[in-house]
Amino acid sequence: MPYTTEEGGRLNNFAAEPKVYQATPPSKTEQRNYIILGILGLFLVGGLLAVAVYATSVS
Repeated sequence: MPYTTEEGGRLNNFAAEPKVYQATPPSKTEQRNYIILGILGLFLVGGLLAVAVYATSVS
């Protein structure tokens, strides 16, 4: 582990740095999956909002 000594004799321990790599853009299949998941998420949030509005109006 890389240690450095600071003023006053204190040791400072640095975390190991991860390997750096370049990200690859998503493929056409991954892009399609992201769009489908986004649409499903919108339907879920919209449905939850509709249930909340209905539940508050029922007396």
